[in-house]
Amino acid sequence: MEDIVKQAKQKMEKAFEVLRVDLATVRSGKASSQMVENIEVVAYGGSARLKIMELATISVPDPKTVVITPFDLSVIGDIEKGINDSGLGINPSVSGEFIRLSIPPLTEERRAEMVKMINQKCENGKVMIRQVRQDSMREIKKMEDQGHTSEDDIERNEKEVQSLTDDYIKNIDSLREQKEKELMTV
Repeated sequence: MEDIVKQAKQKMEKAFEVLRVDLATVRSGKASSQMVENIEVVAYGGSARLKIMELATISVPDPKTVVITPFDLSVIGDIEKGINDSGLGINPSVSGEFIRLSIPPLTEERRAEMVKMINQKCENGKVMIRQVRQDSMREIKKMEDQGHTSEDDIERNEKEVQSLTDDYIKNIDSLREQKEKELMTV
């Protein structure tokens, strides 16, 4: 019975982490290595699909610039193509041994689109959390139907799962507010 609550917590944590990583890729007008590190690149003539962080070092020398320095210069064109194909909306500039990304300021219209996208991603995160809750409650109910545990244990575990759900929903709301604030700061 305790395993159900423990599994629910692990699954909710994983769903929250997926959302957190997803939101980190949303461009907020400030340079961040997280914007590009998980972009997949088809490298070495199509024989490998790797993330930029596996192919290069990523640095942020100032708030408006990301510099990507490949470990192997033969993949610099592949990285450039990966960034162009990613939908990030930033044109990479290849300068010899590195790629420079200049982060342009966001227009008010683009900020509104980004806020809408953040809200959608957070809503999807909440749906994932609620799905874990629903699955866990179903498992608890199954244990009750089989008569493996007392009513007190059932009630306590249901409350624990609900409490976990509430906590993760609050965390998602907090993350959304933080990202929106970051996005609206000019």
